[in-house]
Amino acid sequence: MKLGYQTNTWGGVVGHPAGVTSVKDLYYLANGSTEEALRDISAAGYTGFELFDGNLMEYKDNKDAFKALLEQTSLEFIGVYTGGNFIFTDILEEELIKIESVAALASELGAKHLVVGGGAVRANGILDSDYTDLGNALNRVVEIAEKYKLIPSYHPHLGTNVQSPEQLDKLMPLTTINLCPDTAHIEAGGGDPVEVIKKYVDRIKYVHLKDYEGGEFVPLGHGHQKFDEMITVLNEADYDGWITVELDSYHDPKKGAEISREFLSKFETSRQA
Repeated sequence: MKLGYQTNTWGGVVGHPAGVTSVKDLYYLANGSTEEALRDISAAGYTGFELFDGNLMEYKDNKDAFKALLEQTSLEFIGVYTGGNFIFTDILEEELIKIESVAALASELGAKHLVVGGGAVRANGILDSDYTDLGNALNRVVEIAEKYKLIPSYHPHLGTNVQSPEQLDKLMPLTTINLCPDTAHIEAGGGDPVEVIKKYVDRIKYVHLKDYEGGEFVPLGHGHQKFDEMITVLNEADYDGWITVELDSYHDPKKGAEISREFLSKFETSRQA
């Protein structure tokens, strides 16, 4: 089992302010120290990490510092998370230019995965055509990822037009992109993560685990998600890819990472047995 952690717990999830006026600069951002995050993730016992596109692009002109961090922490750079509206024709090219710049840098620095979220919700409601447009845009993301030898996956997310299982089922036949299930977002959107993983296991190349309790995202084992069933489904499908733990915020980021790592250790033991 290859286990990674997302750096967004260190600083929480924000967006780059330049994106308000320039789509090409509309990055996700964890508003904390990437260096501290990677050292804590390594100390907690993980072997890889994922980070937001905005945090990655901070190293665009200082790639040696990023490579030095990988060496110091003995971590693998699993992938980068990015996104877009994807349904508005006038800005789609700008969004794809941004995503290509992220993919190019991620690939150069050794990443394996390109994860995207998105699909805007219009002020007057979702149109059926939005799913066709989203599917077409994601197919172009697939082309970008393959150009840079990255594995592309779509991440359903609250607040987008793909947050419910019905919306996911509407999208998936319209695109060739893989699915990266975020287990807590799936539940918060009204779905059953176990059933979603079963249904799409042949299209899953990367997984986000996140626990959920009382409407809040919590460390693994502090909620009620059925991780034993999910991991059984993945094992039965011979899944051997990365599993990345994600926790949007926690009062002690390192402690949150340690709690989840300890929880996952029982699955490593049971698989070896």
